[in-house]
Amino acid sequence: MLMKEYRICMPLTVEEYRIGQLYTISKHSHEQSDKGEGVEVVKNEPHEDPVHGKGQFTEKRVHLSSKLPSWARAVVPRIFYITEKAWNYYPYTITEYTCSFLPKFSIYIETKYEDNNGCNDHIFNSDKNHTDHEDLRYFASVKTGRGPLKEGWRDDPSPIMCSYKQVTVKFEVWGLQGRVEQFVQKVIRDILLIGHRQAFAWVDEWCDMTMDEVREYEKQTQEATNEKIGIMAPTISISEAAQPSTTRSAPASAPSTPLSGDPPDFLSVPKDRPRKKSAPEMLTLPELRERATKK
Repeated sequence: MLMKEYRICMPLTVEEYRIGQLYTISKHSHEQSDKGEGVEVVKNEPHEDPVHGKGQFTEKRVHLSSKLPSWARAVVPRIFYITEKAWNYYPYTITEYTCSFLPKFSIYIETKYEDNNGCNDHIFNSDKNHTDHEDLRYFASVKTGRGPLKEGWRDDPSPIMCSYKQVTVKFEVWGLQGRVEQFVQKVIRDILLIGHRQAFAWVDEWCDMTMDEVREYEKQTQEATNEKIGIMAPTISISEAAQPSTTRSAPASAPSTPLSGDPPDFLSVPKDRPRKKSAPEMLTLPELRERATKK
């Protein structure tokens, strides 16, 4: 198991990002989907937890065979999917990913949002801290007047928020565990940066929306995405008024079930060595670097 913590700062408030997050996920999923591949929405319904209160539960299937690296395609069936289950009790969320043919593979992401610049070192109540797309150095929001994000922008006290994400990756297969867990953590880091960059780069598209409007946009976009990848769109209920008759707490840890089989011969077995725990990794938007101008 490999666990890391990411801190992603945004020039937004936590309340603003609540709408921006829903809009961005829906739009990005639709843009990245095509016939046979993309994000299929299975469930999107109200959910109530005895600890966290009222929220929203979503279940999605991510079909992405062709997007895998070559070494992964060699051992992965041509038709497979990743299952995403998310419990959203904003500003606290839990997300789990499991694979349709690898029971011992799982990703568990716990997220908390706070209006600060990433200075909370104990947000997950743990003594153990593990830790080109839209270019925001040149983007300026017309409607909010925020941006471009130059060096030192996080020191500006208003507004700023931080997404704290504790990401746990499990791949309990002998000979492949360390390599796969490191690879998946890198992929997740890149996805998190892209998603948060887009949320701000698209701020003028969603900043005037209400929660009801963004929920309707989410519903219509999900149905269009299901149709785009060639899957019959299910009936999606996003009403926040009706509540399910039974309650179920979100899982406390990522699932782990047995898997049989030997590792592929063409993948070398890494030497046994003590596992290192990484320190928290501070991610800012964008990664500001000085570029030498060429004349």
